[in-house]
Parts: sequence; C-alpha cells; structure tokens
Amino acid sequence: MKVEELISAIGADFYTGVPDSQLKALCNYLMHTYGIDKEHHVIAANEGNCTALAAGYHLATGKVAVVYMQNSGEGNIINPVASLLNDAVYAIPVLFIVGWRGEPGVHDEPQHVYQGKVTCKLLEDMDIAYNIIDKDTTSEDIEKWMAGYRRLFEQGKSAAFVVKKGGLSYDEKVVYKNDYPMIREEIIRHIVEYTGKDIIVSTTGKASRELFEIREQNAQGHGRDFLTVGSMGHSSSIAMGVAINKPDKKVWCVDGDGAVLMHMGSMALLGANRLNNMVHIVINNGAHETVGGMATVADSIDLTGVAKACGYPNAICVNNYEDLDRALKDAKDKNELSFIEVKCGIGARDDLGRPTTTAKENKEAFMEYIR
Repeated sequence: MKVEELISAIGADFYTGVPDSQLKALCNYLMHTYGIDKEHHVIAANEGNCTALAAGYHLATGKVAVVYMQNSGEGNIINPVASLLNDAVYAIPVLFIVGWRGEPGVHDEPQHVYQGKVTCKLLEDMDIAYNIIDKDTTSEDIEKWMAGYRRLFEQGKSAAFVVKKGGLSYDEKVVYKNDYPMIREEIIRHIVEYTGKDIIVSTTGKASRELFEIREQNAQGHGRDFLTVGSMGHSSSIAMGVAINKPDKKVWCVDGDGAVLMHMGSMALLGANRLNNMVHIVINNGAHETVGGMATVADSIDLTGVAKACGYPNAICVNNYEDLDRALKDAKDKNELSFIEVKCGIGARDDLGRPTTTAKENKEAFMEYIR
C-alpha cells in the first residue's frame, strides 16, 4: 500500500525512530515531508531512546506518537515498554511501526533469522496488539485497525503495525549525501594495510561486508576478523572483551557513527579501562547508510571530543587519506588506547557482496586464529 494512505489513517503529527530498509518508504516519506524536524520527526540514537521520547511527547500533549524501527530493535524497547508505558505503570500509549526482517519463509541475512521468528511473540509478550501490513493491505484495513487501536490508546495501551517486505511503497526519490570525499571501502583498505596480522572487530552493515571483500581480494583469509553482522552498537564492547583477555594482541574495532550513538555508554567504559592494546576507529558519514542513508546526529557532535572526555588518552579526527595513514601508524606504534574518527562520504558499490561464510564459521575461524 502507499505510505501516504497509512500516514493519513494514523493521523499522527509526531514520528521518531531508527531507520530500517524494510521501512524505506516510510523513512523517505518522513524525510521528504519533514526532514529532521524536532516538532514532527526525530531520528533517535536507539529504539529505547525513541520510545521514551514518545512517552515525553504524550505527557506534554496527550497525543500518541509513532515509533518506527526494525524488528531487531524490539530488544531495546522491552525495558521502557514494560516499566514505563505499560498500563500497570504509567499507561502511556505509543503506536509502533516495525519492519519485519527475517520473516519466516522469506530469505534474509543470518542475524535476522531468529529475530524474525520471535517478532510477533515479543509484541504479544509486551502486551502490544498488532496487525500485519503486506502488499495486499488496503486503506480500509488500516482504518478498521486504527479504530480498534484508538480504543486501546484510551486505556493506556500500545499497538503496532508489523510491515512485511514490500508492504509499503513511496514514489518520491530521496537522495542522501554529504560533502566528505573519502570512501568507506577505501578507508577500510587503508586500515587493513596498517593492521597487518592484528585482530579486527567490525561493526554491523556494509563495513563488515567491505572488510570481507577486501580480504577476499587480498587472499588473506578471514580468521583475524570478527564480523559483527547483528547486535548493532556493540562491536566496541565485543572488541573490549577480546582485548582484555588477549593483552598480547592488538585489537582494532572498525565502528560506525550510527552504531556508536546507539550505545555510546560503551565509550565511557572503554575510556575508563584504557586498554593499551585497543584502537577504536569510527567511520563517520553522519548516516544510517546500510539501511538507506537517513541522517544520524553524529555530523553535528564532536565524537573525538566525546572520546577525550571519556578518557581515551589518544583521540584524533581525520578527513583525508594522508592524515588517516598517519593516525593509523601512530595508533599501531602506541601502547595506549587510541580513537580515530574518520569523516566519510555516503555511498557504496552497487555490486558489494555479502560474506560467503556463515556467522558460526566466522566465529570458529576467529577463535582459532586468536588461539
């Protein structure tokens, strides 16, 4: 169905969420209509963040906000849904729109398979009524479901739409770009050159896919890399866990700005522990590029300053390859925790592949390598 029909039937005037490729039509509509406008549309750091933001909106206005997200974000909303929104606590209604990655019977990436199986069960466990939107859903269906939802909202209960692949469409094209000239895949190629035989933990999305392809092109094997295909925002914590227990090995974390923002508390933990065998690299293109390109707030904050404030003894921001190479060499040579923020353009090759090994094969090869 056309996303405009869904928006009209919902009748809300405030949307907040974390972008999802399954919800590209909705995300593009919101960007085309509102852009990033704190009065109508806020892209949040994580799904719990936008759920609490929706609660504040309701407290201030008495109206119901819409929270959109990929189903992988359900885990992030369990706490605020159960201990804040629930009608046994504050009875704050929210309408969730959930992209159904890993829908049973539909091929998807390994990180989505189990999440896809439990998507609807998790909503049921959180006492969130839901209906499923697919390509055959009509505006009349939405109107009928919304009538029932409004009765639930009056009782302080929440509701959700679960959107299948192809369930929403939008005809307007939205182009996401910035003015930084560096290319992420080339940045990772430079990182690979300087890290040598060191360990790399790479973040969710295209960064891990590009790292895998570079290893293939170099005929280097994949044992030294842990590709964090899911668990967005946690790659630096994974790297920290490895670095603590392998103090004789250099551990590099290749992170993204959207991932860092999602669980920024990990930077405080890293800075406080000051592991002298770890390097944290954040490739910052100011966008959730892997799921479509919608903006993060990372281009308007000083991530390098955050790292310094968290206690990283070495922190630098670079925006060209010459400075990147110098920073990589310095981090390689230093026996201290280092942070490198790399300003990056938005974009990737159209023919970018995906890892040909399974997640379990990656884990086993990685564990064997670091042994």
